[in-house]
Amino acid sequence: MKMVYNVNDRPPIGKNLVYALQQVLAILAATVAVPYLTGHGMSQAAALFGAGVGTLVYLLFTKFKSPVFLGSSFAFLGSMAAAFAGAIGSVYLGFTGLLLGAIFAGLVYVVLALIVKFFGTSWIDKVMPPVVIGPTVAIIGLSLANTAIKAVVNYAAFDGDLGAFIFTGNAGLGIICGMVALFGTIIASVYGGKNMKLIPFIIGIGAGYVVAAIFTGFGWATGNAALKVIDFTVFEGLKDPKAWLPDFTFINAFKGIGDINGAYIGTIAVAYIPVAFVVFAEHLADHKNISSIIESDLLTDPGLDKTLLGDGIGSMAGAFFGGCPNTTYGESIGCVAISKNASVSTVFIAACMCIVISFFAPFVLLLASIPGSVMNGVCIALYGFIAVSGLKMIQKVDLEDNGNLFVVSAILIAGVGQFALAFKVNESQYIVLTEVACALILGIIVNLVVSFKKKAAAKEDNE
Repeated sequence: MKMVYNVNDRPPIGKNLVYALQQVLAILAATVAVPYLTGHGMSQAAALFGAGVGTLVYLLFTKFKSPVFLGSSFAFLGSMAAAFAGAIGSVYLGFTGLLLGAIFAGLVYVVLALIVKFFGTSWIDKVMPPVVIGPTVAIIGLSLANTAIKAVVNYAAFDGDLGAFIFTGNAGLGIICGMVALFGTIIASVYGGKNMKLIPFIIGIGAGYVVAAIFTGFGWATGNAALKVIDFTVFEGLKDPKAWLPDFTFINAFKGIGDINGAYIGTIAVAYIPVAFVVFAEHLADHKNISSIIESDLLTDPGLDKTLLGDGIGSMAGAFFGGCPNTTYGESIGCVAISKNASVSTVFIAACMCIVISFFAPFVLLLASIPGSVMNGVCIALYGFIAVSGLKMIQKVDLEDNGNLFVVSAILIAGVGQFALAFKVNESQYIVLTEVACALILGIIVNLVVSFKKKAAAKEDNE
């Protein structure tokens, strides 16, 4: 995939600011959703700040060679909930648990980085060859498909008998706005000039937002609440002076340090450490994916040990401010693939932009007002590109070989079928293996099983 701007290229500063804003829009919805879903007064602006800081740390560790953005990780939602659930009688202790958990998760990455440093990455290539990584990357995109479609139709009721969402009310308007955003992105990317092709997401989201604003305007004029696609009431938050400053996690966390005990530390360790190993698998898949897009193996240069350290330390730094452990974002990688802009300088500016924006409440709220149907209309293309980039990795795999066919089939069906597992730790805690993690683990096992046959066949050929 030929890039317009490669990793070391620096677009003109004016254009680069626009490209960076596009990266921010690509990662925004998921990054601020994690603290919102966790609750307990967690700050979305602080999470945005933490994502920016975490990304800057990642770029430093990877020597500005990897165009990857870090954002709030959905994989740790259960872990973060456990931090508050275990903080009985002390809300501040819950915030302390967020920082402690991020440290545990980050240390897992540090240990893995040291293992890679001393033993290399050849074992990874054997355990996770293209026949395993390719379909796993595809599953990362496909696993998000259901979320995107539900958001586009405004979570309308699904009629089981018809096997379809009912096109009516807000659902109908959501589909219209989402499709405008999707086709705006497609038209800009396919038919637009050079500059327009570099910002298809901004154009698509902008087009969808304008249509949503028109519907909302008619809603206010006629008093029809069903037409109000955009929730402008979010701007009422400007009346609160606290809304203008991110509520950093460490401020509340330091107040709960005195309540820490051994049992709580154990609870946090059990909640965070196993999940970190799951996210490690996604880290590998994401870096294999972006490597194939920019046609440069990031596991070799700057090296997997550097990307792991950047991700781990960046996650700790990000959680210190925003409370959310960070992870590499498929949305950011999809943005690189579609816009064909792999410039690290763009990611760097996007990270700085997140930090600055977090202090400017009107802009944070403006971004928050973008309807989910509009944002996810664009994500239909974004997640699709992630899935397709994974399938492209399989092109050179010999699928006439039944062994390879079984590996790919097992991963795709497990992922699309949402084969996720939860293991109960205690009455209120579960360790969740996502469908991506389960599909990858199943693929590795199947590949190891069939590899014995491959080795035997290779030995017979040599004899």
